[in-house]
Order: sequence, then C-alpha cells, then structure tokens
Amino acid sequence: MSYVLEGSTGPWEVVIGLEVHAQVISHSKLFSGAATDFGSEPNTQVSFVDAGFPGMLPVINRECVAQAVRTGLGLNAHINLVSRFDRKNYFYADLPTGYQISQYEHPIVGAGKVEIELSDGSVKEIGVTRLHMEQDAGKSLHDQSPSKSYIDLNRAGVCLMEIVSEPDMRSPEEAGAYVRKLRQLVRYLGTCDGNMEEGSMRADVNVSVRKHGEPFRTRCEVKNVNSIRFVQQAVEAEAKRQIAVWEDGGTVMQETRLYDPSRGETRSMRSKEDAHDYRYFPDPDLLPLVLDEDWAEDLRSRLPELPDAKRARFMAEYGIPFYDAGVLVAEQVIADFYETVARGRDGKLTSNWVIGDFFAGLNRTGHTIENSPVSAASLGKLLDLMADSTINGKIAKEVLEIMMDTGDDPGSIIDARGLRQVTDSGAIDAAVDAVLAANPDKLAEYKSGKEKLFGFFVGQIMKQMAGKGNPALVNEALKKKLG
Repeated sequence: MSYVLEGSTGPWEVVIGLEVHAQVISHSKLFSGAATDFGSEPNTQVSFVDAGFPGMLPVINRECVAQAVRTGLGLNAHINLVSRFDRKNYFYADLPTGYQISQYEHPIVGAGKVEIELSDGSVKEIGVTRLHMEQDAGKSLHDQSPSKSYIDLNRAGVCLMEIVSEPDMRSPEEAGAYVRKLRQLVRYLGTCDGNMEEGSMRADVNVSVRKHGEPFRTRCEVKNVNSIRFVQQAVEAEAKRQIAVWEDGGTVMQETRLYDPSRGETRSMRSKEDAHDYRYFPDPDLLPLVLDEDWAEDLRSRLPELPDAKRARFMAEYGIPFYDAGVLVAEQVIADFYETVARGRDGKLTSNWVIGDFFAGLNRTGHTIENSPVSAASLGKLLDLMADSTINGKIAKEVLEIMMDTGDDPGSIIDARGLRQVTDSGAIDAAVDAVLAANPDKLAEYKSGKEKLFGFFVGQIMKQMAGKGNPALVNEALKKKLG
C-alpha cells in the first residue's frame, strides 16, 4: 500500500533521498597517521595535517581506499578505477584548513543498488547514486562554558564514506529500512561499525512533497540524523511542514534544517548551498587515485557472505522460512551463533529455540549475544538432550533459564536437580491410573464423546509426574487406558 499524507487539498506523495555518512573502520585517518579511537581525551589524536598547519601534505591511507571499494562491491556498485579528490571550501571553526578534502565530480564508487524488505513482505530496490570518500570535520562543544565554544579535533580527518541514494524512497518506513540495510551491510563487510549513537553513522535526509504525477518540487535537507527512528520521524515531520507551506500558498525554499526529536519538528539551520558556493577544485597536493583492477578483484574475491546470500542459503540448507532467516542474518554474530547450533541438528527446531527462548533469556538477563552466558555449544547440547529424550521440551525451557542465570552445563543442571525425563512404562502407567481414578466424572464425560478432555488428562498426568514424563509415552499409555 502506497504511503500518502492527506492535506486540505488532498493526498501528497513524499519523495526521499538519503546521504548516509559512514565512518570507515581504520587505525588511522584518511590523510594522516593520527589514531581514530573513539572516546579519547579531546585533541589527543591530531596530527599537524589534521590541524591544518602550513606546509603539511596529505598522504592517502591505502586501507581507507580498500574499505571504500569493499563497501562499493557490497552495494553491487561500479568501482571507478580512476577517481579524484577535490577541495570543498567553507569556513567553520572545527575545520582548521578552511576546506574539506572530498570527492565531487569523480567519486571512487559509482551507481549501485540496495534491496530493502518492508513490513508487508514486499521487496523494493533503491538506487545508489555514488559513494565518495571525504574527511570528517572536528567537533564544536557548546556545553563546556557559558560564554565560549570548545573545539575537539580528534575527529578531524577521519575517513568518511558518503553513500548517496537516488530519490527512490516514498515513505518513512522505506527510509528506515534503507538505513537499516546499509548499516547491516557495512557491519557485515567490516567497513563501518554502524554505531549511530557515537556518530560513526549518520544520515542527511532530503525530503520533498508533490501531487501525484507532478515533477519533483523543491527539497530540503534535514542534517545529521543519528538514529533510524529519528530518520523516520524527520521524514514525516518535514513532509507535513512542506505540505502546510504549499497549501497556504507559500513556497518551500531549499535549505538545510535540523530535526528536534523533543518537539517532533524540523527547524531552519541555513540556506542550502549549491556546488558553486563551495568553489570545488582538484586538490593540488593529491594526484588522481588510480586503482589496479586486479587489486579490486582480489578485494571482491575475499568479501564475506553478505546478508541476502546468507538468508537464501539458510532457507535452502536448514529449511527455515523467510522471516526466521531474516531475523537470524540481521547481525553476523547472530548468524554465526545460529549456524554453530544448527549444524548437524534440526534447522527449524534450532531456529525456534534461538529466536524464541534464547533471545528471551538474553533480554531477561540483560545480556547480548556477544557476552551470553550460554554458548552455542551449550545450547546445542541442550537440544541434543531433548532430542534423545533425556528431557522433554518443558524441562528444557526450565534448564535454559537456569543456564542463563548461572552459565552452567545443561547436563550438570539436569543431574543436580533430578530433571531427567521419566521413560519407565510402569511409572507412567501408575500415574495414568492415579489421574483417571481421581477424575471419574471427567472420565465419564470423555467416554460420552468429549474427546477434548484428552488434553486435560495429559496435563494432569504431567503434573502428577512433576513435568518429567515423556510426552509421547504418556500419550501412548493414556490412549491404551482409555481404549
């Protein structure tokens, strides 16, 4: 179903394009040897190049280039073997050189595509216009003093990949799904950690509105949105603002805005600059970047299995449905955990336990899968104990809860607490007889045709046996007694 916003003049379509800035995972910056560790003391990771000292020359970081190429390959994009760095000139206090080294006319990565999945199960392809590399700026701190702003240049010069989409998105959900997919891709590739709270991934959200069938109207850019939820909220808030402007007889002016999540609205930041305002020109200190085709192909050959391919393989290899596979490949660490447990076992049963009771246990105890007290090997052992009838499913759930709290081995828990399943036919027959004798009225109702009472008897028998009866043997014994 298409997403439209109703105004006083009828429905409006929302047009969305995103510029996602992803900080490259590398030990040093794009053009200097300064470190890139997050959270360091202010201005402790700054070289003379980053600080804009006269006479300092930039030197390209080979690993940053490789990370950009890997990301482009993950986006099914064209890799430009020749690209160029330009100077983007503007003044800001946290940009000590007075320009940013970026790629404008000749980016390292050209057109690509990303497939997103929506809540109704549909899949949509979003075009990627380009990916280019650029330096990040520093950070202005306005909350350290009532009368002064402080500048931290630790981030200055860190390599960013700017991934620019086509204006192919038409709803907040699509915008959120696109950012989520990009985040998943770069995390799988190991090119960006995708941590939006720390600012290592953030989005500039371009929004315009139009009547159905119209050409594009003027767009506004909502700058530096740092969560998927806020991206979706910013789209809706800005679209509603523009609709109100148009319907009041006004004109939407192209500008840069900020999203205020506390008020649920966007506010003007500055008029939107055009390329000529930045006075782009080729950086005179950097030669064009020329890549060896064999080097780029070697990077392609060593890419990890990406989420879409992994999802398809999980479905084929382990017999799990599309939804389950999507949950399990959302993060590489979850996929690895699942596959370790599922290998040699029932794939669907494993999926049910990982997505269900295991995830619930992590949430209950406040753990993540990275620091889970239950390893993949331990969960696999628990499933094996259930498969060989040492315990039943109900007891297995109880054991997993204890494992989550203690980290103990499932076999040790079962032995220490006497939880082994009862398979002795004599003990099961005795429990069946006791329950039938204690419920003559129910037995009479069952024999008169109320066959749904079979489940009642099973429950009472399991209760009589403290939950340790083998369900299949209990069912079999009860059927014989009932004739």
